[in-house]
Amino acid sequence: MKGLRIDNVQAGLESKVILSDLNLYVPDGEVHALMGPNGHGKSTLANVLMGHPRYQLFKGAISLDGESLLDLDVSERARRGLFLAFQYPAEIPGVTVSKFLKRIADLRKDPPKNASAFLTELKQNLAFLEIDPSFVNRYLNDGFSGGEKKRMEILQLLTLKPRFAIFDETDSGLDVDALKIVAAGINKMRGPGFSALVITHYRRLLDLVKPDAVHILERGHIAASGGFELVELLEKDGYEGVRRLSGTVKEAVYAS
Repeated sequence: MKGLRIDNVQAGLESKVILSDLNLYVPDGEVHALMGPNGHGKSTLANVLMGHPRYQLFKGAISLDGESLLDLDVSERARRGLFLAFQYPAEIPGVTVSKFLKRIADLRKDPPKNASAFLTELKQNLAFLEIDPSFVNRYLNDGFSGGEKKRMEILQLLTLKPRFAIFDETDSGLDVDALKIVAAGINKMRGPGFSALVITHYRRLLDLVKPDAVHILERGHIAASGGFELVELLEKDGYEGVRRLSGTVKEAVYAS
C-alpha cells in the first residue's frame, strides 16, 4: 500500500506515554493537515515517525509504502524517503549551504548527481524560492532570520525530493511573503511519489496548500478527521466545537 500508515501506535518521550491507539493513513500523492492543542502529541508524532532516539514506540506499527520503519534509525529512514522540516531549524557553523545540500543529496540518490546537474537544479530552486544565490556560500542557518531558515528547509525539500515529508509548524513566525514561498514549495512537490503531513495551529498555510484531509490530534489520538470544514469549525468554535462533532466524524479518513 503506497503512502504512510500508522496502526494502533502507543508512543512517548522516554517512559511517558503521549500517543495512544493512534491510527492514521496518508495515501501516496496526498497532503494531510494535523491540528490540535499544544501538548497533545503533534511534535511527538513527528519525532516518532523520524525515529528520534529519545522517543519510544511501545506498541503498534509504522510503514511507508508497505515497508516497516520500526527497525530503522533516523539516517536510514531519511534514506528511505522520510523528511522532517523543523519548527526551529538548527544552525550548523562551518558547513556551507551548498556543501550540506550536495552531501545530503548524494546520500539520498543512487547514483549521486554529477556536480553540473546538481548546480543547475540548485540555481533553479534558489530562484523559485527567491533566495539570494550568495546564501549557498554561507554556513547553514548561521545568522539567518527565522524566515530564511524556513526557506532553507524548503530548499532541502526540493533538493531531496522525499517520499514523505513532515512539516512541524513550519509556518510559525512567518510573514505573509515567506508563508507564500513555503506553501509554493510544498505545492511544487505534490503529485504521485510524494505525500506529506502538515502540522500547524493556523489555517493561513492551509488556505494556500489546500490539504486533501484534515485530522485533529487531541489527548494523544486522532479525535476527528475530515475535510477543510474541520479547519473552519476549529476557527469558529475552537476545539470544543470539534469535540461536539467528534462522535460522528472520528477517524473518517483512516483506511482500515
